[in-house]
Amino acid sequence: MNVTELYTYPVKSLAGISLDKAQLSLTGFQHDRQHMVVQPDGMFMTQRTHPQMALVETGFSGDRLVLSSFGMDKIIVNSPDLDSAPRVKTNIWGDVVNGIAHNKETSQWLSDAIGEDCMLLSFPQQEKRQCDLEFASAGDNTMFADAYPLLVISQASLDDLNSKLAIPVGMNRFRPNMVVSGCKPFDEDNWKSIKANNIRLRGIQSCSRCSVPTVDPTTGMLTGPEPIHTLSSYRKWDDGEVYFGMNMAPDSIGTIRVGDVVSVVN
Repeated sequence: MNVTELYTYPVKSLAGISLDKAQLSLTGFQHDRQHMVVQPDGMFMTQRTHPQMALVETGFSGDRLVLSSFGMDKIIVNSPDLDSAPRVKTNIWGDVVNGIAHNKETSQWLSDAIGEDCMLLSFPQQEKRQCDLEFASAGDNTMFADAYPLLVISQASLDDLNSKLAIPVGMNRFRPNMVVSGCKPFDEDNWKSIKANNIRLRGIQSCSRCSVPTVDPTTGMLTGPEPIHTLSSYRKWDDGEVYFGMNMAPDSIGTIRVGDVVSVVN
């Protein structure tokens, strides 16, 4: 098996960045979900309710986050002043985080791009967000991701799904961090542990899917029930959830590259 794609998503639910190599820390790939868009009251925003967020692209100029969207001048985001920037309490699926608010210029740019009043938060460097201990281990932390540091999907699983769809979909619908080829469809369901470049990734829980894969990332529009409708015909488990991909946590840090050999070490 080999790593064939790597992605990081600097801002939750905005467009991600395809990488040739990814620096891995204990909270996931560098910059992944380090920032999040929230409404003025602190409620976080995602493509579930705001599919147009898919059209806001992310990048970097040096270490500075860059946001861009069609028809708008890009903005280079200044890091908030840690001494004076307000803290905004936000709740991510039951986890309370005091995010650091960016300046009004950034908030206005995002509000114009998304079409609704909002602001950008950064995850506090000193804060720890423990993953769900029902499934994860103590010390498994993440930033603004839904639940876990990494999402790994096999190319074979997507190929299997696309063989059942009238209109195939891209892997970007599912927003993985790492794509692996060379295994059978849905082998990742059973990966208790894998290694890439001698870095061990531990399987935590198969990924239950929300409505985000029904958003076309090229148009920022909901496309209807697919591909979730088809997935639900053969990937809905006894709890009623539809599963695709494996949530994982790193047991070590380092660099993972496209082309790296992946081995199962269950």
